[in-house]
Amino acid sequence: MSRRNRHHHSNNKGNNMENNNMEQNPEQTQETEKETQEPTETAKSAETDTEKTSQAETADKSTEENSQDSNDLQKKYDELNDRYLRLMAEFDNYRKRTLKEKMDLTKYAEEDVLKGILPVVDNMERAIKSLETAKDLTAVSEGIDLIYKKFQSFLESRGIKEIEALNKELDTDLHEAVTKFAAPSEDLKGKIIDVIEKGYYLHDKVIRYAKVVVGE
Repeated sequence: MSRRNRHHHSNNKGNNMENNNMEQNPEQTQETEKETQEPTETAKSAETDTEKTSQAETADKSTEENSQDSNDLQKKYDELNDRYLRLMAEFDNYRKRTLKEKMDLTKYAEEDVLKGILPVVDNMERAIKSLETAKDLTAVSEGIDLIYKKFQSFLESRGIKEIEALNKELDTDLHEAVTKFAAPSEDLKGKIIDVIEKGYYLHDKVIRYAKVVVGE
């Protein structure tokens, strides 16, 4: 046999031995492949566990934040609701107090005016009582005239002023013509020749029209 053929025969023999060894030890080959695969599967499992842990932590954190937000909102709601209830109570008290003050103002609005009239009433009572024993009617007349002037002064202090009418042109904003009579002179035709009831201002407002007689 030549050297080349011997070398080829030797290589084939080596390969055949390796193939025989693999056929004789299939379990050992599978174990080797399994050992190679196990680290990869372990790494994948570790990555999966890490992802699950991270997701769980994220979920817990989100739940905690939502709970905190909910507590903050509830606290803010309670604060606003308490403020609203206080304002409503204060407004109700204000409304009641204002209503009472308004009723008192309406009820006692004339108090100051009536207190000013009382002295006039006292003087009138004294004048009436003096008439029972008075012998000098002139003195009684002067006393009554004094009471009247005092009362007029009080009315003027309260803004009451008489509307001028006699011998004036008829003004329907101030006067109310009750009837007409023949004028005593030509210059009084169309003018007021008599005043049946005096009219009055309260400051600049007419509170009673003067009832008058107009000449024609």
